[in-house]
Amino acid sequence: MGQVSRYGEPVHILVVEDEFLISEWIAEVLAAKGFAVETAANARDALRHLACGHVDVLFTDINLAGGMDGVALSRCAREMLPDLPIVYASARFAMLEPEARVPGSTFVRKPYEAETVARLLAALTKSQIPVMA
Repeated sequence: MGQVSRYGEPVHILVVEDEFLISEWIAEVLAAKGFAVETAANARDALRHLACGHVDVLFTDINLAGGMDGVALSRCAREMLPDLPIVYASARFAMLEPEARVPGSTFVRKPYEAETVARLLAALTKSQIPVMA
C-alpha cells in the first residue's frame, strides 16, 4: 500500500494517547493506511515532538495522564502551529464544552472505528487514502 500524501510528502499524524493498547492499535492501523505516524503518551512528550518534528494533524485523547489534558495540549499546539488540524478523541464528549475546543477542531467519540478516523484525517489534510489493488 502507498503512503497517504499531500503535495508529494507523507501525511504526518501525531497520536497522543496514554492508553498503550489504544495508541499502538490506532498507530498501527493508520500506518497500514499509509500515514506517517508518531505517538506520544502524554502532553509533555507531544509538545516536544511538535517543536522538533513535522506534524500535519494532532489526534489527541482529552483525558491524558501527566498534568496536562488534551484540551490544554491543543491550545499550546495551536500557539506553536496556528493552522494545525486537531482531532479530539474521548468517550466523554459531554464533558468538552464547544467553547473549550480550539477553533476548527473535530471530535471523535470513543470507541471509534479506525477506518472512520483514517478517512477523517485524510479529509482534514485533503489527501487520498491509497486503494489496495
